[in-house]
Amino acid sequence: MINGGPGPRLRRYGSPPYRLAVVHGGPGATGEAAPVARRLSRLGGVLEPLQTADSVSGQIDELAACLDAEADGPVTLIGHSWGAWLGVLVAGRRPDLVAKLILVGSGPFLARDAPGVMKTRLGRLEPSDRQEIQAFFTSGTEPDQAAVVRLTSLLKRTDAYDPLPAGEDAQADPPCVFAADIQAKVWPEAAALRQSGELLRIALSLSCPITAIHGDYDPHPVAGVREPLSGVSRFRMIVLPRCGHTPWRERQAREAFFEVLASAIRGEAIPG
Repeated sequence: MINGGPGPRLRRYGSPPYRLAVVHGGPGATGEAAPVARRLSRLGGVLEPLQTADSVSGQIDELAACLDAEADGPVTLIGHSWGAWLGVLVAGRRPDLVAKLILVGSGPFLARDAPGVMKTRLGRLEPSDRQEIQAFFTSGTEPDQAAVVRLTSLLKRTDAYDPLPAGEDAQADPPCVFAADIQAKVWPEAAALRQSGELLRIALSLSCPITAIHGDYDPHPVAGVREPLSGVSRFRMIVLPRCGHTPWRERQAREAFFEVLASAIRGEAIPG
């Protein structure tokens, strides 16, 4: 159940204390993590911050301010895709706000692993769709919202192993609204942080426990998360079989994902 919040930048689920927070990906995929926040409200109060800033630094400040004002003490921060990186960056700047990090479908932490993501995606498409994606990235013109929506639809197809039918995972959740303008401004800055090594440097400096949950079919490589973060003292990785980039949308992995996620939140041994 969604409780009233202080405006469109935050949704609350369950009842206080709010010690869980779920951060969407994108950047700009506002509301995408709603099914996760709703399900986790069985465990306790959950915050779903909606990122609206159009820079990496702005999103760090925005999320930190939300947790500072609305959370009841340091949280378990669950971030999906870009949200996983954002969780790392917030924990690096404000370690007092984050008790533990859970990275779901994180992008690779080293630039050397990044080209393989699109290569894997393109290899899963028909030639006509492959050409459409390549044209999107090489056109040299600013894409309109319709083109971004089409690209997102194609990538969802490449990123999923056995997706649930559209809407089956959403129930009464508000729709996800993809903000192409936020994506266009934030992502180049995020990629530069990875290229420079700063993203990994921050991750390796963290002292809080970090759990990565990753689908074995996710085009973002498992090794691109596991190997760089192996230097974190309190790191563990769980790989879900028959699972793509967004586990809660996967028919065969959805329940296993939520079981593993609940165990990670509680600090228990991971099932299986």
